[in-house]
Amino acid sequence: MSVVAAYHYRDGKRIRDISIDEPSPCGGDTSEFVWIGLFEPADDELMKLQDKFGLHPLAVEDALKAHQLPKVDIYGDQLFVIARTAHLDGDKIAYGETAIFVGRNHIITVRHGSARAHSELRQHLEASPALLKLGVDYVLHAIIDFIVDGYQPIVDAIEEEVLQTEQHAMNASLAADETARLFAQRREVIRFQRIIGPMGEVANKLANLDMPCIDAEARPYFRDVLDHVRRVENMVGGLRDALTSVFEVSALLEQQRQGAITRQLAAWAAILAVPTAIAGIYGMNFEYMPELHMHYGYPVVVAVILVLCTALFLRFRRTGWL
Repeated sequence: MSVVAAYHYRDGKRIRDISIDEPSPCGGDTSEFVWIGLFEPADDELMKLQDKFGLHPLAVEDALKAHQLPKVDIYGDQLFVIARTAHLDGDKIAYGETAIFVGRNHIITVRHGSARAHSELRQHLEASPALLKLGVDYVLHAIIDFIVDGYQPIVDAIEEEVLQTEQHAMNASLAADETARLFAQRREVIRFQRIIGPMGEVANKLANLDMPCIDAEARPYFRDVLDHVRRVENMVGGLRDALTSVFEVSALLEQQRQGAITRQLAAWAAILAVPTAIAGIYGMNFEYMPELHMHYGYPVVVAVILVLCTALFLRFRRTGWL
């Protein structure tokens, strides 16, 4: 069975466990509801819940496919919400999906590929009966907030790694594998942005539009979730810019290093050109050259070469080429 948890709540307190095969135990009071959590359910399990709670067939189909972007759909007096979960899996961001069916007296979550179960969240909510008795809209807020809070560790981990790479790029050239890793991180960040944008739209609709099962008193909670999404979205945008700047800084510093090496080579080439030119002149095989029979010709030529080379060396040193 894929049923992780199925409980009946009244006035913020858990009454008992329930089975997906039994009829709904709730009446019309919104403080009484059932919360059913499924993980990658089989088709027949979700069909039972469809018959019991009147879930819309299109929503059930989307929940089973598990390849949707975040969205909010209204089916009569019920809400259907798709949220995308994310967690780091090595160097990549792995994504999951949580489909949420919301009615006046029920909330059903269907998880696919999510690494974080809702057991901890459920315990936290059950420890606050005064809030839990507000109904399914507060539970919906808590689930979406729980999913959005999972984005922050991803951003922090990538940001720390980018800062370390940036510091390394300031001190030495990036190796080919480090450059490839930066490109891979940039691709992951771009994909992450494509998820966060629709999640912000979901939170914005729940916070500002009239929705079934969402009371006006619950909207400030969804506005708080919207603020969290926007903060993460801004941080991810900053990460994308930081990754781009690392490439630019690395390329600029590499050009500067190559320029410094080029100047050094040019300076030594100019210094070596002096003895080469003088030696080339006296290496010509002419019989009549005035300096050939000078008694001190050799030491004078060597001295001239040393003086000129030293003068060029000092000049290049002052200009920073050596």
